[in-house]
Amino acid sequence: MKKIAIYPGSFDPITNGHVDLIKRASKIFDEVIIAITQNANKSSFLSIDQRVGAVESSIKSLSNTRVLSFNSLLVDFARDHDAQIIIRGLRAVSDFEYEFQLSGMNKRLNSEIETLFMTPSEEFANISSSLVREILSLGGDISPFVPAQVKTILLETLQK
Repeated sequence: MKKIAIYPGSFDPITNGHVDLIKRASKIFDEVIIAITQNANKSSFLSIDQRVGAVESSIKSLSNTRVLSFNSLLVDFARDHDAQIIIRGLRAVSDFEYEFQLSGMNKRLNSEIETLFMTPSEEFANISSSLVREILSLGGDISPFVPAQVKTILLETLQK
């Protein structure tokens, strides 16, 4: 049976930490689906199309990945794509409580799906999308935190 994992998130924007986890997960699973949420209750800096494009361009060298957007329960999306694993990144202990609650709720909604927590490589442990957006808005250099093509998309969006 093909092992399919889903790495969900808003990816607003995708960071080098996200890319690190995707690359590492792609070595473990037959397929990794990067599932970008279309949360209508949350305003995004980048449009859903920009986020999909940014993620696709950041992982184009990985042949066993797909990028899809969704606007449903994650467990339903996983079931619809035959995924057995949900990947969640943990940067710090403070992330764990929330992620643990999500994992438990997802397990109650669909007992067939497991959650795998992954920690980023050390050099990416302090990167978050919200910090990247803040640095960008204050005119700082985001080059160390996002892929080059993502930096271009962010700067173009900021100038609009």
